[in-house]
Amino acid sequence: MRVTQGTFSYLPDLTDNEILAQIEYAADQGWAVGVEHTDDPHPRNVYWDMWGLPLFDLVEPGLALDKVNACRAANPASYVRVTAYDASLGRQTTALSFIVQRPAVEPSFVLDRTDEGGFTLRL
Repeated sequence: MRVTQGTFSYLPDLTDNEILAQIEYAADQGWAVGVEHTDDPHPRNVYWDMWGLPLFDLVEPGLALDKVNACRAANPASYVRVTAYDASLGRQTTALSFIVQRPAVEPSFVLDRTDEGGFTLRL
């Protein structure tokens, strides 16, 4: 099963040059770039571990790619993603997020739910 979360999740894995191009785009927009990792890619797990602090006022996108590669090296069996945060609305909002590394074997999971009356869900 291929986990599909974030932008570009239905495309083949991005190369380092393609990742760098997306980081450059985020920096051009004035977004802070962060690197996150997890071993639990469940869609309801929105709290991935941050690899250091986000890079605010990013001038050199290559620094963010170095941070991505350091996270990949330290977490070879984890998911790693790049997240760009837009603070223009007065709050941190995720503007762009994409997976840059996947483990060799991706876990599979099934979410079974039953819709009941109103907004009640039974899992």
